[in-house]
Amino acid sequence: MAQPVNEVQAPRAAKLAFWTLTSMVVGSMVGAGVFSLPSRFAQETGVAGALISWAVAGTGMLMLAFVFQNLANRRPDLDAGVYAYAKAGFGEYPGFFSAFGYWASACVGNVTYWVLIMSTAGALVPALGEGDTVLAIVLSSAGLWGFFLLIKQGVKEAAAINRIVTVAKLIPICVFVLLSLFVFDPAVFAANFGGADYAGSLFSQVRGTMLATVFVFLGVEGASVYSRHAKRRSDVGRATVIGFLSVFAVFASVTIVSYGILPMEEIAELRQPSMAGVLEAAVGTWGMVFVSIGLVISVLGAYLAWTLMAAEVLFVAAKDKDMPRFLGRATTADVPVPALVLTTALSQLVLIVTYFSDDAFNFALDLTSALSLIPFLLAALFAVKVAAGRDGRAARGGRPEMTVAVLAVLYTAFLLFAAGLKFVLVSFIIYAPATILFVMARREQGRRLFSPWEVVLLAVSIAGAVLGVVALAAGWLSI
Repeated sequence: MAQPVNEVQAPRAAKLAFWTLTSMVVGSMVGAGVFSLPSRFAQETGVAGALISWAVAGTGMLMLAFVFQNLANRRPDLDAGVYAYAKAGFGEYPGFFSAFGYWASACVGNVTYWVLIMSTAGALVPALGEGDTVLAIVLSSAGLWGFFLLIKQGVKEAAAINRIVTVAKLIPICVFVLLSLFVFDPAVFAANFGGADYAGSLFSQVRGTMLATVFVFLGVEGASVYSRHAKRRSDVGRATVIGFLSVFAVFASVTIVSYGILPMEEIAELRQPSMAGVLEAAVGTWGMVFVSIGLVISVLGAYLAWTLMAAEVLFVAAKDKDMPRFLGRATTADVPVPALVLTTALSQLVLIVTYFSDDAFNFALDLTSALSLIPFLLAALFAVKVAAGRDGRAARGGRPEMTVAVLAVLYTAFLLFAAGLKFVLVSFIIYAPATILFVMARREQGRRLFSPWEVVLLAVSIAGAVLGVVALAAGWLSI
């Protein structure tokens, strides 16, 4: 049973070792996304486009991984990663938006996990559909609050579970790749190389896969977000890069080998998790069952890691007085319970919204990616300031550091373009009302609500939200 909330004395942060931090990164990235890759890519592109997509995404995300590594080493005074970098570089209101956007992204991402679990079970229980029926939402809701009770018991216990699950869930993914290589058909692979008739230009094919690659790589910043718990600050950057490199080869392999099993038109039509359908075609029904079990383990582990990180962002933001003070409370077991409650509540709300979506899984996946782009872009821009020696603390960096930061900025800017107007506007609908929390924090401190620059940013976010609501109401956009 968790200890009562302690509002007076700050709890001592639990300290995590290097391999535990690395498992947080791997556990965060290897979740629902990898099991959906075959179908998601086949809906957009063939082998050639997939290779280019992974080259672009791998390079871009590696630059972001290096950005977080560099910032962890150059600005060890900043905790909570994404949020702290945005605030230090551009002020409190942009920092608040970064914290909220990253948190909201994690909450929406958690919904994809439950949708995918229910879709997997839906192959045996038709009433669950593809994870978007009333029964599926009820069962997913029970799972949401069940994990809330688990995490309430303490951060150390939850992190230990995640470390075990990280190892367990990699086994079925690696088996999938090995078995697919064993039955790999070069003729099918060659036929899928250029893409199907429904695919557009090569550029549009690559652009269409970008949000999917962002989704599977979300979590690359996991060690940075959880940095206040690291035993050694240097472990944060190392865990980030090693975790990224470990999963990149897995993600690319899962996608590419699938093109040698089935025609891409058939892969595109597979229900999620499409990895199970591909392996069923390769080795029979037992392959689908094997992958489905692995998916449940993987998704629950990723959900655990993401919930921990989401609550951590709210907690640290509240400690820095950028969120209302009630979110900065924690138990003596080092669990930020109010932040954990709000995290679970937003996931619950989004889970209900998916009932009205045409494609619950892909909608939640793309929205998760879109919400994360602003925090990533601000972190990359801050890395440019640090490399230039203009952050007021760190000395000027060398050319390699500046090159990495600039490439990370260009990559995240391209991702915003790839996301398209739809998800940018939907993101504004989520961002704009969040300002209420910012106002609450400012009033608690008796401070002026907005500076002139912050008023401009507020006006832009409100205008975007209004346009998004109008577009949805008029049917110009749909979820």
